[in-house]
Amino acid sequence: MFGKLINSIGVQENGNDSNNYERIETYAAEEEIMLSDNNNNNKLQPKMAKDEDDIVNVKNIRDDMRKYVVACAIFASLNSVLLGYDVGVMSGAIIFIQQDLKITETQQEILVGILSILSLLGSLAGGKISDTIGRKWTIALSCIVFQSGAAIMALAPSYQILMIGRLLAGIGIGFGIMIAPVYIADISPSIARGSLTSFPEIFINLGILLGYISNYVFSGLPVHSNWRIMLGVGIAPSVFLGFALFIIPESPRWLVMQNRIEEARTVLLKTYDNTKEVDERLAEIQMAARIVNADKYKEKAVWLEILNPSPAIKRMLITGCGIQCFQQISGIDATVYYSPTIFKDAGIKGNTELFAATVAVGFTKKMFIFVALFLIDKLGRKPLLYISTIGMTISLFCLSFTLTFLGDQRFGIGLAILFVCSNVAFFSVGIGPICWVVSSEIFPLRLRAQASGLGAVGSRVSSGVICMSFLTFLAPSRWEGRSSCSR
Repeated sequence: MFGKLINSIGVQENGNDSNNYERIETYAAEEEIMLSDNNNNNKLQPKMAKDEDDIVNVKNIRDDMRKYVVACAIFASLNSVLLGYDVGVMSGAIIFIQQDLKITETQQEILVGILSILSLLGSLAGGKISDTIGRKWTIALSCIVFQSGAAIMALAPSYQILMIGRLLAGIGIGFGIMIAPVYIADISPSIARGSLTSFPEIFINLGILLGYISNYVFSGLPVHSNWRIMLGVGIAPSVFLGFALFIIPESPRWLVMQNRIEEARTVLLKTYDNTKEVDERLAEIQMAARIVNADKYKEKAVWLEILNPSPAIKRMLITGCGIQCFQQISGIDATVYYSPTIFKDAGIKGNTELFAATVAVGFTKKMFIFVALFLIDKLGRKPLLYISTIGMTISLFCLSFTLTFLGDQRFGIGLAILFVCSNVAFFSVGIGPICWVVSSEIFPLRLRAQASGLGAVGSRVSSGVICMSFLTFLAPSRWEGRSSCSR
């Protein structure tokens, strides 16, 4: 799978992307390099086997560079597994937490939704911290904070201690969801940036699937221990990420911003084909970071520029932050967090059948993110957004109709599972990954970290509000649905 992925990233064209997007920073045109390479290959065709061997060697070097960039994107995205796993595992763990700790429905809503609110603290602080200690070590910090929170939650003897662990886990996740797309955008060649920047969404979906599987596997254990094991297993991805920190480099853009030019050049040599292209890219980054042509830009505090934006920056903020909020207002986190509750209302009774249905949802969400990965740089961002939002709207309308009029029927159960799966499928093929791509691409370098953090704040607050009110709004609809079915 990843072999095909690497090859596709290597050959994707950026034509549609450039038609749909007018990027803020000037990126090198890889198409010119490819054309130049093709011309050189045509000239080399009449030559002897030695020259053909040279061509093969060049191709192998480029393959190694692609693999290196993809590996860095994968490792950086492991943080996103933490968010996805928490979303997936909490959907089932909350059932057993309620039985073990005897918490109320309101406490359930707070426990589920508060992580999204708390993660905004990490997102807000993440921009400044990443500019201070670097993108790489901000990823490391997020791991440490999340591990601490997950350990406290797994060992919590009471609801109050559980909430303390939730606080730390939320802050750690806030760091992670802000920094991963920024790091990947910093290190990726422009020809593959759309695909690689969608990796965090891929790994969020992987985490959700693993969380659902964890619910299914451990649900048969005693109530006092099963939810603790479910939450404790979430530490594993951050352990892997700790080892990955010895492999991935620091962001070349951050190194340039710190005036560590030679270190940045060393990193770029690992991700671009030749020294000429590296020098061109380095000059562009230096210009964007106001190091070479510092007098061309007026120094301005980043947050002041965000709070008092020019018309151009205002449009960027509306687009980048707005899409982050709308992504969560669509209710996707509530659908994923409370999918066992939805299926229980549809008529599924046993825990085994309940968690098997949620695994189907997680598998669907995971598979359709690969569809987006292969289409995002070919069809462009806007067409996928149209397809995604229209499909989600139809799916949610059909789901609400099914739960209201066909609840507790075998046919209704099948339709409920189908429409939940179609909802997450349309989300994964469009607004899910594109949200991260747009928010990392649209902002200029000087604003990218803070503006991405601000967008993540809007996303998390929207998610928290939806998740902390879902059960409250669901209660009267359950009564009305049963009344209509009994008439």
